[in-house]
Amino acid sequence: MKQFLTAILILLLGASVSMAQTPATAKSKAKTEKAVASTGTPLKKDGTPDKRYKANKTTATEGPKKKDGTADMRYKANKDAAKKKS
Repeated sequence: MKQFLTAILILLLGASVSMAQTPATAKSKAKTEKAVASTGTPLKKDGTPDKRYKANKTTATEGPKKKDGTADMRYKANKDAAKKKS
């Protein structure tokens, strides 16, 4: 019984090691470079903009929000944004 459990443990350990994360290949790097070239800004693997780069950061045009997600009109930034929209 002890040998059987040891064999199962070794099998499970070997399976988990074989599924370990592999390094990026040249093919996946080429995909990333193609995505950057087509959009002009760096993207993450899932296709969303990578916010670590200045080109992908947006400037905040609105100020603080209330708990329900609407703009808090006590702040000047929100008042100015409302004037621009209308």
